[in-house]
Amino acid sequence: MEFYQYKAIDAQGRIHNGQVDAVNAQDLEMRLGKLSLDLINYKQVKSSTQKISGAGVKRRDLITFCFHLEQTSRAGVPILESLEDLRDSADNPRLAEVVNAMIEAIEGGSTLSQAMIQFEEVFGNIFTNLVKAGEQSGEISQVFQKLGENLKWQDEQVAQTKKLLLYPSFVGVVVGGVVFFLMTYLVPQLVSFVKTMGQELPIHTKVLIVVSNIFVNYWYIILLLPIIVVAGIYTGIKTSPAFHLKFDELKLRVPIIGPIFKKIILTRLTSFFAIMYASGITIIECIRTGEEIADNKAIAKAMHEVGQQIADGMTLSDSFEAAKLFPPLVLRMIRVGETTGALQDSLLNISYFYTRDIKESIERLQSMIEPAMTVVLGAIIAWVMFSVLGPIYDLITKVKI
Repeated sequence: MEFYQYKAIDAQGRIHNGQVDAVNAQDLEMRLGKLSLDLINYKQVKSSTQKISGAGVKRRDLITFCFHLEQTSRAGVPILESLEDLRDSADNPRLAEVVNAMIEAIEGGSTLSQAMIQFEEVFGNIFTNLVKAGEQSGEISQVFQKLGENLKWQDEQVAQTKKLLLYPSFVGVVVGGVVFFLMTYLVPQLVSFVKTMGQELPIHTKVLIVVSNIFVNYWYIILLLPIIVVAGIYTGIKTSPAFHLKFDELKLRVPIIGPIFKKIILTRLTSFFAIMYASGITIIECIRTGEEIADNKAIAKAMHEVGQQIADGMTLSDSFEAAKLFPPLVLRMIRVGETTGALQDSLLNISYFYTRDIKESIERLQSMIEPAMTVVLGAIIAWVMFSVLGPIYDLITKVKI
């Protein structure tokens, strides 16, 4: 709600000046109309309350929002009554605040999509545009159904991405911690004992001593190096678009993990593309939205090039092929959908195929990580033991009884 200073006139021609709360100018005019006043002019003075940010509204809350509005709109319940029911039954007080502000905006003359615009950090540009398309086409319940399904799918994708990143990171930290302990504490004690034997040390023992000395003398550099690298990458991404583009290209080329990342991005793009295209949004607008949601500069650049080529008259399939970044499956399915007139179904098939493939790839990766890390750690421990026990064994064999 905003605080407005107004000038109005009544039926007798008398001028009235005052101040009143209102959501927007339409709401102000409606409120004055209830007082039998006609608005002449106004100006916003200040916000009467703190602006509702929408912080704290989770994806789960949006799934509830979509499901509720899908069911009530399908049953023919007016949008205001539907929002009032949602506000009164919402478990999250932040969602209730947002819905209440939307109710006030709609009462002030805004449409549902216009009421959502003031909470872009909650709904986002894509969500709002799809609702607007649903309002114009009269298929708002189908739009909310598709949005709800997509939000559930996003939940699954986020969970899979966390699995892809967190588990290897955790195992890597554990292995790194064990190696650090071996090289800084255990190995120096064992090596000092080996040196007292006074015999020529084998090359692998000398290498172990050198590595251990590096850890002992420069342990702070070893610990700070990952932090410095991460900080440098973060700074480069924020300050240099060219660096950001190269880094995102590199992420897609990382062995094993890179292809999975690429499939996750393509699945998100094709899923949103299908929803927007089915809602009546033009292909060019779908491509432009794809740039925004790609979350990867290399993919976003390719989508931008696709949009430019389509605007120049090239077909959708040829434009994607010319970008030279999309795999054969995507190109083939888009070409089939374009030829048969079933582009939406083709895009959904890509999303379905990659969703299954991503899940299987992550499960395979997880099943490989633990034994691989065990082998690495075992090899390091074996190297340490062989380097220490080898000279001791050689000494024992030289002792004459």
